[in-house]
Amino acid sequence: MNAAAVLQVPLVMSVWDDAYGISVPAHYHSAKGSISAAMKGFQRTHGQSDQSIALYAVKGWDYPVLLKVYADAGTLARSEHLPSLIHVQEMTQPQGHSTSGSHERYKSKDRLAWESEYDCIARMRTWAVAEGMASAKALDALEAEVKAQAQAARKAAWDAYVADNKKVQDEVLRHLKSLTIPSAQLSKFQSELSAQASPLKSNAMRVARRALYATRKQDNKARAAFSQWVQKKQSEYATQYNSHLYSRSASSALKATEIAPTFDAEPKQVDGHEILCACFDAILAREPRFFAIGEDVGKIGDVNQGMAGLQKKYGHLRVDDTGIREASIIGQGIGAAMRGLRPLVEIQYLDYMLFALQTLSDDLCTLRYRSAGGQQAPLIVRTRGHRLEGIWHSGSPMGMLIHGLRGMYVLVPRNMTRAAAFYNVLLKSDDPALVIERLNAYRIKEALPNNLADISYPIGQAEILRPGNDITCLTYGAMCAIVLDAAEQLQSYDISVEVIDAQSLVPFDRTDVVCQSLARTHRLLVADEDVPGGASAYLLQQVIERQQGYYELDAMPRTLTAKAHRPAYGTDGDYFSKPNAEDAFEAMYALMHESNPKRYPPLYP
Repeated sequence: MNAAAVLQVPLVMSVWDDAYGISVPAHYHSAKGSISAAMKGFQRTHGQSDQSIALYAVKGWDYPVLLKVYADAGTLARSEHLPSLIHVQEMTQPQGHSTSGSHERYKSKDRLAWESEYDCIARMRTWAVAEGMASAKALDALEAEVKAQAQAARKAAWDAYVADNKKVQDEVLRHLKSLTIPSAQLSKFQSELSAQASPLKSNAMRVARRALYATRKQDNKARAAFSQWVQKKQSEYATQYNSHLYSRSASSALKATEIAPTFDAEPKQVDGHEILCACFDAILAREPRFFAIGEDVGKIGDVNQGMAGLQKKYGHLRVDDTGIREASIIGQGIGAAMRGLRPLVEIQYLDYMLFALQTLSDDLCTLRYRSAGGQQAPLIVRTRGHRLEGIWHSGSPMGMLIHGLRGMYVLVPRNMTRAAAFYNVLLKSDDPALVIERLNAYRIKEALPNNLADISYPIGQAEILRPGNDITCLTYGAMCAIVLDAAEQLQSYDISVEVIDAQSLVPFDRTDVVCQSLARTHRLLVADEDVPGGASAYLLQQVIERQQGYYELDAMPRTLTAKAHRPAYGTDGDYFSKPNAEDAFEAMYALMHESNPKRYPPLYP
């Protein structure tokens, strides 16, 4: 509501207050025991219009007043862009918080009696009769008619659901009869199916799969047909229950093709932040639906100057500042993206993604999935992270993000040219994404492409930065430069390291570049800046299990991670908290020592 007041969003917010939060009374939840009383300081006063709200408190059982209040709030929102909060008090919950618990357990007899007397539906009926709108007899007939309609609709829906499930159950029973199963076991399977008062697909599939286990040694047409039926159903249910996490459309970011950067004969060398600024300038010029918001994004052009001067050039509606409220920033972006705009919202540092995580995970990442592809919000979330010399700005909680944000892409470009290529791809796609820029690369010189507005790079494509034959080192982000440094040192010790930049964590290495590398090197080190068992565990699962890299290994795969705490302060803190070139050198040297201790004697005997 603070954000709505600051921005003057034409919003009508309802708080339906039954005086409890689940079973806990209101005075545990709100100052003064009332959200409207606590928010009096937000209320619009006479002659005041800026950054305020209209505040209403109304009884939930007082229907005429409810009508007037909602009409007034709606008019204010439409005519003056004034947000309103309507505190609907004295609400009742006939069944308590949910049907899984009884409100008699926590409400007094007096409260329950009051709720019976002030039930909103009963009060509305009394009002309608008193106003002469209908007689009690007519309302009785109407209630009976509506109740019958509701019960018929419920029965029709339930019957259709049961009939569909019963069909699957009958098909399993038919297949069971065709199999050669001992009578006792067949009887057990049949009993498991018939024991369900309301048949479920899951129960039918459970029995079907167990029947296949029991007949695993049989080789006949009946079992083959049953096996095919089970697999067909598994595929069907995967579509029904597990699909549409990401876009399947022609606009999917996964369908982007590479447009490599081109350079002048003597390319101009610029700081990384200038690459980004030129990229966003080009996007703002060509895409009228694009806008960027975030903390410090507007007037100063973000803390690292990636949007320097763009507010002055394109105006406040296209590039603007926000307050320090990560959840609201994400909410603004989701709403705009769902409406067809192309927002880029900035969370200033990777560490602060914690404040946005719930909204991203619950509302954005699930949107396409829970609507079976019917809704989308192609929001781009921009942040920066990995290495810096401060405890609150140097975390790399990548495992937390890639596990919590399934449903959006997580991209980790090692430089700003690659980041620009990702932004270009994402602006043409219909899926949300998180782009994590490398924090210590804004002042590193890069060659300025002459086709910056057009460059693109496929999402989920790993890249070999340095070929090698002895060890595959998989990494990303700021660790790329550190691993390359270690690989250069190891070369003088006759150790050849193949360095691979993941670039995209979700999705990861869709063309199996890492596994193909392991077929040559047979050794793997995963290096990142997350805590032990964070992103490295995910990357190992992807390589070892999904890509089946296990079969290419001659040695146990290793990980090199940060320490299990926040980075200590300063340059020394960075060195001893995060992996450094020496750590990378020693981790890879140890792999070679393990295979040939004579040629590679221990570094610390």
